[in-house]
Amino acid sequence: MIATNEKLLLDALPQPVISIGSNRHVTYANFAAQEFFGSSLNVLRRQHIVDVLPFGSPVISLVERCLDDNLSFNEYGIDLTAPAQIGGTNSGRMVDLHVTPTELEEGDRQALIVVQPRSIAHHIDRQLTHRGAARSVSAMSAMLAHEIKNPLSGIKGAAQLLEGDAGPDGVELTRLICSETERITGLVDQFEQFTETHADIDSPVNVHAVLENVRLLASNGFGKHVRFVEKYDPSLPQVKGNKDLLTQVFLNLVKNASEAVSGNKAEIRLTSSFRPGVRLSVPGRARPVSLPMEFSVIDNGSGVPEDIKAHLFDPFVTTKSSGTGLGLALVAKIIGDHGGTIECNSEPGHTEFCVRLPMVDEVSDQEAKGVVQ
Repeated sequence: MIATNEKLLLDALPQPVISIGSNRHVTYANFAAQEFFGSSLNVLRRQHIVDVLPFGSPVISLVERCLDDNLSFNEYGIDLTAPAQIGGTNSGRMVDLHVTPTELEEGDRQALIVVQPRSIAHHIDRQLTHRGAARSVSAMSAMLAHEIKNPLSGIKGAAQLLEGDAGPDGVELTRLICSETERITGLVDQFEQFTETHADIDSPVNVHAVLENVRLLASNGFGKHVRFVEKYDPSLPQVKGNKDLLTQVFLNLVKNASEAVSGNKAEIRLTSSFRPGVRLSVPGRARPVSLPMEFSVIDNGSGVPEDIKAHLFDPFVTTKSSGTGLGLALVAKIIGDHGGTIECNSEPGHTEFCVRLPMVDEVSDQEAKGVVQ
């Protein structure tokens, strides 16, 4: 059995930890493991390992070898979905795990399973991919602005000169040329939003004020049919960023959410919280930046189609018949320019866009810039 001191240590860990005795039954599960498996310790303790893990899980054989041969193992990308009979609700949970033998008392060998959910690391890796896609669009945008807009202004000017000498039919055609050049210029202007950000992104910004402004705009316009619910952590400090750009981000997310919900129960939740522990290496910073500031836009719509989830933030990906597929790509770029991440978790009835932003104190920021310069 695990002693009280060991239990206190295990319960303090943020990672799920579960121990399996020599009889292949669960002997202990810390608080994080109970939350992960969706079951209390009393329920888990009555279970054989084959009842806790998915049918045919490779973890079962790892535990067997760990207990029989006194060996440790690391496995990556394992499905650790809890069976329904113990109340499991974590369907499709991919994790990395470490299985190691331990003897708390002589002859009392147990297998200790340490679970590392992949969600944060996996989403950050995907976020870096999104940034790469956005940078590709940035390069293309700069090329378009240079190679297309300049000739367009010349074409429009020439058409305006010809209009003075043209007959009625010619005037109609020259005006058509002008209107079409203006339309193409407008399209190129949309692409230019993806060029490198030169705006000041180091000003203190109250994101709660940004969210409130976005809510007011939405509830008096495109989101009149939506019930908004706000749940903010009032203790959150300001973030370093650009108020206008962050407004653009959340306005885009709320607009998408409002278009995804319908009916009398249409609801969008705006939340904020402090989540320590996530760190990310950011270009231009000497050290990894902490991303504890979490802001979410949650709707109860039908969810994101499964076939585009992995490419949701890529340019030109859209579910709208008249959409350009640039909105979320621009959102990902702006958040990336702020040194943050954005991820989407979606299933029918619950879609959450979660933005994580850094909180860099003044001293560490100056130190980082001093090292880089």
